[in-house]
Amino acid sequence: MPSDRSALARAAALLGPLEGRIMRAVWSGAVGKTFVVRDIQQLMPELAYTTVMTTLARLAQKGLLTAKSVPKQKAHRYQAVGNPADFLARASRQDVDEIVRRYGDAALAAFAEELDRLSSERRRRLEEFVK
Repeated sequence: MPSDRSALARAAALLGPLEGRIMRAVWSGAVGKTFVVRDIQQLMPELAYTTVMTTLARLAQKGLLTAKSVPKQKAHRYQAVGNPADFLARASRQDVDEIVRRYGDAALAAFAEELDRLSSERRRRLEEFVK
Protein backbone atom coordinates (compact mmCIF):
# COMPACT_ATOMS: atom_id res chain seq x y z
CA MET A 1 0.00 0.00 0.00
CA PRO A 2 1.38 3.48 -0.84
CA SER A 3 2.61 5.71 1.96
CA ASP A 4 0.43 8.62 3.05
CA ARG A 5 2.92 11.02 1.45
CA SER A 6 2.88 9.30 -1.94
CA ALA A 7 -0.91 8.97 -1.81
CA LEU A 8 -1.16 12.70 -1.10
CA ALA A 9 1.13 13.59 -4.00
CA ARG A 10 -0.64 11.22 -6.40
CA ALA A 11 -4.11 12.40 -5.37
CA ALA A 12 -3.17 16.08 -5.72
CA ALA A 13 -1.65 15.38 -9.14
CA LEU A 14 -5.01 14.11 -10.42
CA LEU A 15 -6.52 17.53 -9.86
CA GLY A 16 -5.86 20.85 -11.54
CA PRO A 17 -2.95 22.90 -10.17
CA LEU A 18 -5.01 25.11 -7.86
CA GLU A 19 -7.39 22.35 -6.80
CA GLY A 20 -4.43 20.10 -6.06
CA ARG A 21 -2.69 22.80 -4.06
CA ILE A 22 -5.81 23.45 -1.98
CA MET A 23 -6.54 19.76 -1.38
CA ARG A 24 -2.92 19.17 -0.42
CA ALA A 25 -3.36 21.86 2.28
CA VAL A 26 -6.65 20.34 3.42
CA TRP A 27 -5.44 16.72 3.48
CA SER A 28 -2.14 17.61 5.18
CA GLY A 29 -3.91 19.41 8.04
CA ALA A 30 -2.66 22.90 7.17
CA VAL A 31 -6.23 24.06 7.90
CA GLY A 32 -8.61 22.74 10.53
CA LYS A 33 -10.91 19.78 9.96
CA THR A 34 -13.61 22.29 9.05
CA PHE A 35 -12.56 25.54 7.43
CA VAL A 36 -13.80 28.59 5.56
CA VAL A 37 -12.54 30.41 2.48
CA ARG A 38 -10.48 32.81 4.62
CA ASP A 39 -8.51 29.91 6.13
CA ILE A 40 -7.30 28.86 2.69
CA GLN A 41 -6.71 32.45 1.63
CA GLN A 42 -4.49 33.02 4.67
CA LEU A 43 -2.32 30.11 3.49
CA MET A 44 -2.34 31.39 -0.09
CA PRO A 45 -2.57 35.20 0.19
CA GLU A 46 -1.72 35.71 -3.48
CA LEU A 47 -5.14 34.27 -4.40
CA ALA A 48 -8.24 36.43 -4.58
CA TYR A 49 -11.05 35.56 -2.17
CA THR A 50 -13.38 34.86 -5.10
CA THR A 51 -10.83 32.52 -6.70
CA VAL A 52 -10.62 30.45 -3.52
CA MET A 53 -14.40 30.54 -3.08
CA THR A 54 -15.00 29.32 -6.64
CA THR A 55 -12.36 26.60 -6.37
CA LEU A 56 -13.78 25.31 -3.07
CA ALA A 57 -17.27 25.24 -4.60
CA ARG A 58 -15.95 23.19 -7.53
CA LEU A 59 -14.18 20.78 -5.20
CA ALA A 60 -17.47 20.35 -3.34
CA GLN A 61 -19.28 19.69 -6.65
CA LYS A 62 -16.67 17.04 -7.46
CA GLY A 63 -17.32 15.37 -4.10
CA LEU A 64 -13.94 16.09 -2.48
CA LEU A 65 -15.40 18.53 0.05
CA THR A 66 -18.70 19.01 1.81
CA ALA A 67 -20.05 22.54 2.09
CA LYS A 68 -22.42 23.63 4.84
CA SER A 69 -23.94 27.08 5.18
CA VAL A 70 -22.95 29.12 8.21
CA PRO A 71 -26.16 30.38 9.88
CA LYS A 72 -26.84 34.11 9.36
CA GLN A 73 -23.85 34.43 7.01
CA LYS A 74 -23.18 33.93 3.33
CA ALA A 75 -20.08 31.86 4.12
CA HIS A 76 -19.79 28.09 3.95
CA ARG A 77 -17.85 25.72 6.16
CA TYR A 78 -15.97 23.09 4.22
CA GLN A 79 -14.69 19.67 5.21
CA ALA A 80 -12.78 17.01 3.29
CA VAL A 81 -14.68 13.92 2.20
CA GLY A 82 -12.17 11.21 3.01
CA ASN A 83 -8.41 11.23 2.65
CA PRO A 84 -6.07 11.03 -0.35
CA ALA A 85 -6.22 7.22 -0.42
CA ASP A 86 -10.03 7.36 -0.52
CA PHE A 87 -9.88 9.80 -3.42
CA LEU A 88 -7.37 7.63 -5.30
CA ALA A 89 -9.59 4.57 -4.81
CA ARG A 90 -12.67 6.43 -6.05
CA ALA A 91 -10.84 7.94 -9.04
CA SER A 92 -9.34 4.59 -10.02
CA ARG A 93 -12.76 2.87 -9.79
CA GLN A 94 -14.19 5.55 -12.09
CA ASP A 95 -11.30 5.07 -14.52
CA VAL A 96 -11.70 1.28 -14.50
CA ASP A 97 -15.46 1.61 -15.04
CA GLU A 98 -14.79 3.86 -18.04
CA ILE A 99 -12.18 1.50 -19.50
CA VAL A 100 -14.47 -1.52 -19.13
CA ARG A 101 -17.36 0.44 -20.63
CA ARG A 102 -15.21 1.39 -23.64
CA TYR A 103 -13.38 -1.90 -24.21
CA GLY A 104 -15.60 -4.51 -22.56
CA ASP A 105 -14.21 -8.00 -22.03
CA ALA A 106 -10.92 -7.08 -23.72
CA ALA A 107 -10.20 -4.71 -20.83
CA LEU A 108 -11.06 -7.35 -18.25
CA ALA A 109 -8.78 -9.84 -20.00
CA ALA A 110 -5.96 -7.28 -19.97
CA PHE A 111 -6.44 -6.71 -16.23
CA ALA A 112 -6.39 -10.48 -15.64
CA GLU A 113 -3.13 -10.80 -17.60
CA GLU A 114 -1.58 -8.06 -15.48
CA LEU A 115 -2.60 -9.87 -12.30
CA ASP A 116 -0.84 -13.01 -13.54
CA ARG A 117 2.38 -11.00 -14.01
CA LEU A 118 2.51 -9.60 -10.48
CA SER A 119 5.32 -10.62 -8.16
CA SER A 120 4.25 -12.54 -5.08
CA GLU A 121 5.14 -9.53 -2.90
CA ARG A 122 3.05 -7.15 -4.96
CA ARG A 123 0.18 -9.66 -5.05
CA ARG A 124 0.33 -9.88 -1.23
CA ARG A 125 0.23 -6.05 -0.93
CA LEU A 126 -2.69 -5.90 -3.34
CA GLU A 127 -4.61 -8.49 -1.33
CA GLU A 128 -4.06 -6.40 1.82
CA PHE A 129 -5.22 -3.30 -0.04
CA VAL A 130 -8.57 -4.80 -1.08
CA LYS A 131 -9.41 -6.19 2.38
